[in-house]
Amino acid sequence: MSCICLGPKRAGKTHLLKALQEPDSIDETSYSMPTIGTGIYRIHFPEKSPHSDKHRPPTDVAPSMPKNVPKSIQILEIGGSMAPLWRQSQYFEDVKKLIYVVDASNLCQISAAGVLFYSILTEPRLQKVKILLVLTKMDYSYRQMRNEALLMLQMAKLQKQIRQQVTIVEASAVTKVGLDSIYDWLKRP
Repeated sequence: MSCICLGPKRAGKTHLLKALQEPDSIDETSYSMPTIGTGIYRIHFPEKSPHSDKHRPPTDVAPSMPKNVPKSIQILEIGGSMAPLWRQSQYFEDVKKLIYVVDASNLCQISAAGVLFYSILTEPRLQKVKILLVLTKMDYSYRQMRNEALLMLQMAKLQKQIRQQVTIVEASAVTKVGLDSIYDWLKRP
């Protein structure tokens, strides 16, 4: 699998992937069960995003796109309960892109998410992987939580010390904010 999605339990991985797969399937009443094991999602890229008129949060995703973009991508979601097995498995073989999901509305979870994230960054098989750090559930958090989350994850310091290219996006599966930026990142080679 060339793209995998990781993160701690209850970070919002399944909700996010379902929103990317079928944007209208997620709303305020949607609920998903924690993934036990793995899930595979085929994400088809919209011709013109249905959310392009909505407010896009600031990201560090560059606007230029290659001419021959794929029409879809397959993403393997690995449940947060499987974190102890991530490194001991074959999940990291042939990975080109990694989406790491952090619940920005839960400051208590961010430290644990950081520990898991650091272990991923040190994995030898992932040294050339492009990483998308998604701060989810932004519809439940206040504006300052983004900055607090990045401080708790020590991203400014971390980005100077790692080899991988990390892109940070704020997103909400419910309000669809940030989905366009994720689609753009996924389309890149």
